[in-house]
Amino acid sequence: MTIKTPHDIKKITGKTMLRLREKLKLNQSDFWGPVGVTQSAGSRYESGRNIPDPVRIAIAHYYSPEIQQHKRSLAAA
Repeated sequence: MTIKTPHDIKKITGKTMLRLREKLKLNQSDFWGPVGVTQSAGSRYESGRNIPDPVRIAIAHYYSPEIQQHKRSLAAA
């Protein structure tokens, strides 16, 4: 997921977050917690409820490919 413009932030939907969470093999608490969202709210977003823009921005920042790659390299060190 690469966010280049403000319009791209709308591409972050509950369905795309569910797919990302499953790809990362994380439970809801572990996926949503780092961006300040409870498990129950994350579940609602994944079920189709609208994700607020501040949460979308936090997701885009935390789960961007560059950041994930950096975290993997730190964990391997």
